[in-house]
Amino acid sequence: MIKPLGKLLLSACGLTALALGLVGVVLPLLPTTPFLLLAAFCFYRGSARLHHWLESHPWIGEQLRLWREERAVSARVRRAALVYLWLSVGVSMVFFLTSPLYRLVLLAIAVAVSMHLFSLKTLETSRHTD
Repeated sequence: MIKPLGKLLLSACGLTALALGLVGVVLPLLPTTPFLLLAAFCFYRGSARLHHWLESHPWIGEQLRLWREERAVSARVRRAALVYLWLSVGVSMVFFLTSPLYRLVLLAIAVAVSMHLFSLKTLETSRHTD
């Protein structure tokens, strides 16, 4: 059993991870998904109310449940992630990076993330409805 101080610390870590995940939506090199998964884990242990809120959230709740239950992502989310990834990398490379080395590093990261996304189990349609 986790003591109240531990639950408070886990909830604070979950809120921090959630904030970093949300920032990662707009910053190409800050990963969103690991932070959201960490937030879900922390909320599961620290706050049933925050955990329920996160898993019932209309934008990310279903994807968190898919990941927890089946270690899978929906095809729609994978497509959106790939489009956003490559758009943000392209814009960064054209407008913000002048060094060929930085461009190469960014390109390598984008390729690695794309390969990881293609390696995940993908569901064509969601089997989870509320």
